[in-house]
Amino acid sequence: MFSSGMDLAAQVAIPTIDWGEVATVLIGTPIKIVLIVLVCIASWIVLTSIINRVTKRLVEKAEADRLTLARRTQHTSDLSAVLMSQRRRARAEAIASLLRSITSAFIACIGVLLVLAQLEINITPLLASAGVIGVALGFGAQSLVKDYLSGIFLILEDQYGVGDVVDLGPVVGTVEEVTLRVTRVRDMSGVVWYVRNGEVLRVANRSQGWTLAIVDLPVAYDENLDRVKDLVEAVAEDMDQDPKYDSMLLDKPAFAGVESVSGEAVTIRVTAKAAPEQQVAVTRIIRERLKLTFDRAGIRMPVVGAGQVAAPAAPPSGATPTSSLPGPGQPPPKTYGTGPLKP
Repeated sequence: MFSSGMDLAAQVAIPTIDWGEVATVLIGTPIKIVLIVLVCIASWIVLTSIINRVTKRLVEKAEADRLTLARRTQHTSDLSAVLMSQRRRARAEAIASLLRSITSAFIACIGVLLVLAQLEINITPLLASAGVIGVALGFGAQSLVKDYLSGIFLILEDQYGVGDVVDLGPVVGTVEEVTLRVTRVRDMSGVVWYVRNGEVLRVANRSQGWTLAIVDLPVAYDENLDRVKDLVEAVAEDMDQDPKYDSMLLDKPAFAGVESVSGEAVTIRVTAKAAPEQQVAVTRIIRERLKLTFDRAGIRMPVVGAGQVAAPAAPPSGATPTSSLPGPGQPPPKTYGTGPLKP
């Protein structure tokens, strides 16, 4: 009886526990996952630090070129080259942001795939599905792909950046945010526009390089233009030497000449190369200073406008006022619209 019980126990297979495999599953796999996460985080920190360091060097190099150096440039082509170097800061920051986003997405994808592999999940179907999804997106979401590709090239080519005043066709305003898909613009009335990057067919950037401030002032027809020119050049020289305008003026204001001539006034034009987004401010300052200078010098600035009729001159003192009654042999004055209305 006892022997038969032992034979029965021998026939029943008692499962054996492989403690080494258990330790691998419970300890080895989590440690590997933790190590993968730590390596991904360390890689992200290192790559981000490299991107930030390169960006910082480019920004410091851009800030070394001050606008005072640009004011010494006389040729427009050289001036544009110097001023465009000032945008390296915005461009470097935009590219750095794009690279950080790409780096984060790439490291996250690699980390997820490695963790799934440690969990013994077959990632081959996932990769195949990702390929199929990519092809489907390529055909079904062409506008979305177009927006992202356009956004990448907008940033890389530095067509515009945050803070630029741009004309994108349907809207003119200040760029507040640039992403890979849309650009956020606030127009002059405060309305916020979201423009898809794929729909941007042309860009007129008013903040790149330099702008031209134009001031037209009328002076009396009989004023001495040589004297007016000397006064304008004196004001221009004073503004050029004033350090208060170093961040606004890129060149000394110039007397462009006579813009128009009428029977009562001569309109002169003064131009000045101004820093981006300073065109309106420079125009107002030049107009104000010329007005004050002309007033001190006695230069008359007539009122020029359509539909204005000069008032009749007052009769000299002692002169006999003319009567409105007809003289001898003259017909009576005609009156129109003063009689009673006809029924």
